[in-house]
Amino acid sequence: QVQLQESGGGLVKAGGSVRLSCAASGRTLSDFSDYAMGWFRQAPGKEHEFVATISRSGITQYYAESVKGRFTISRDNAKNTVYLQMNSLKPEDTAVYYCAAESLSSWALVVIGKGEYAYWGQGTQVTVSS
Repeated sequence: QVQLQESGGGLVKAGGSVRLSCAASGRTLSDFSDYAMGWFRQAPGKEHEFVATISRSGITQYYAESVKGRFTISRDNAKNTVYLQMNSLKPEDTAVYYCAAESLSSWALVVIGKGEYAYWGQGTQVTVSS
């Protein structure tokens, strides 16, 4: 099993910034760089929404239109950690944010579909006040 633990959430004012972290661990985690990583979010009463994804090597990133230009996904394979830097936050960004991992053979491909990810964290709450 691969365990994912998010951190960094909290309460922030609109226009502010937050950086989320997701640390990977587990007996079957032979190499963090084997996994494409993604961030999703779920607002109250809504479905899980794709936010961003990054390839194994970090060379490819892909974002939802709603966060493009404001959020940045990155990873540090030496630290088994993926990050989500969130700037210019809006009240509509309020949600529980989840990271996810999926093993891929390609260094450059990303994973967008929620159902394609095998491993998920417990989530961290981000609340943006107006």
